[in-house]
Amino acid sequence: MRLTTKGRYAVTAMLDLAIHAGNGPVSLADISERQGISLSYLEQLFAKLRRNELVRSVRGPGGGYQLNREQQDIDVAQVIDAVNESVDATGCGHTGNCQDGNICLTHHLWCDLSSQIHEFLSQISLADLMARKDVRSVAERQDRGHNASFEESLISAKVTA
Repeated sequence: MRLTTKGRYAVTAMLDLAIHAGNGPVSLADISERQGISLSYLEQLFAKLRRNELVRSVRGPGGGYQLNREQQDIDVAQVIDAVNESVDATGCGHTGNCQDGNICLTHHLWCDLSSQIHEFLSQISLADLMARKDVRSVAERQDRGHNASFEESLISAKVTA
């Protein structure tokens, strides 16, 4: 059973966006810096999230992305589904060709587990994650690091000017 990097990064980026939603549109560059996800990868993910109407883009100075729904109305499973990802516990990708082109003895067990995981993730909203003390603590640490890097770049720019 595995959730690939695409699904993990999409959930991480959406949670970052939700956490910083009160400050207006959030740039992908800021998410990239805080989360250590490449900007080009985030652009690909957000194109899919936008097509699935989970986010909307805001153009112009101070632009970026905003959630397209309330935080409590976006669940983790929707984010994973939006980027064409799935949590699949089968070895055959739900195709049923597990054993020489046929269904294996445990195929339905792993399909049921995959369904249970999807159901579990559909019960967890971005708001639920944001309410967790451990998530808030990590976000605060990342913001301190992000702000320190920003201040260092301003100081460096003044010195070279």
